[in-house]
Amino acid sequence: MNIILLEADEIDDCQVRLDGRRADHIIDVLRARPGDLIKIGIINGKVGHGTIKELRRSRPRSVTATVVLEGEPPSAPLIDVLLALPRPIMLKRILTQLAALGIGRLYLLNAHRVEKSFWDASVLDEQNRRQLLLQGLEQAVDTMLPLVTVHRGFRPFIEDELPQLIRRYKQLVVAHPGDAPGPLDCYRPEPGLTLVAVGPEGGWNDYEVGSLVQSGFSPVSLGPRILRVETAVIALHALFNQLCQREVALVAGGPPPL
Repeated sequence: MNIILLEADEIDDCQVRLDGRRADHIIDVLRARPGDLIKIGIINGKVGHGTIKELRRSRPRSVTATVVLEGEPPSAPLIDVLLALPRPIMLKRILTQLAALGIGRLYLLNAHRVEKSFWDASVLDEQNRRQLLLQGLEQAVDTMLPLVTVHRGFRPFIEDELPQLIRRYKQLVVAHPGDAPGPLDCYRPEPGLTLVAVGPEGGWNDYEVGSLVQSGFSPVSLGPRILRVETAVIALHALFNQLCQREVALVAGGPPPL
């Protein structure tokens, strides 16, 4: 937890009282004392610092701090992800990892190889998803909570919702193992948002790939190896985020990131 995230309504007269895991972290991990500074941010808002005023180490534990918010939140991510619903235990890890890496939106979609039982998983509950995303933001020192939407029908999403959504994006890519070009070959140097579509274990079927390509997605492959969904998501995010960051830097006239 590299930043303590707060709801806006938790602050009263520039002070906040923390309990639960946030207080435990400040007391046990940070080993803070009165007068110490801690990094603080408002969910979907500014960042700043808190000055510890009081710590209660006995149960129920609590920490009281004054809050100063002087910094703007990090810039918006350049990558969004369209993801066929993975196994619940894998989705938990992916939500945290993607929030840490930085995405604006995550679309969870049905596909032929998605098991029906996955849709009953507790991780799809909005509050459960939110807690996992917050853990990723705490790791990355970010405040902007990704927007997650759930789409149980592949065809209705492709035909009715996707045409409106893709107007946001400069580049659309669909990952599929096989003979498709790699990300470096596929990338079109045009700064802006990129939407990366990642299929289920075993990949998209032919109809799904065809539907995405017909909607404007370019097929891309990480090679002949069959990867776990969480591995593919992270690898693709890292590759395309680097390419997008490089193009933004070049357009701005600065040195490209290494």
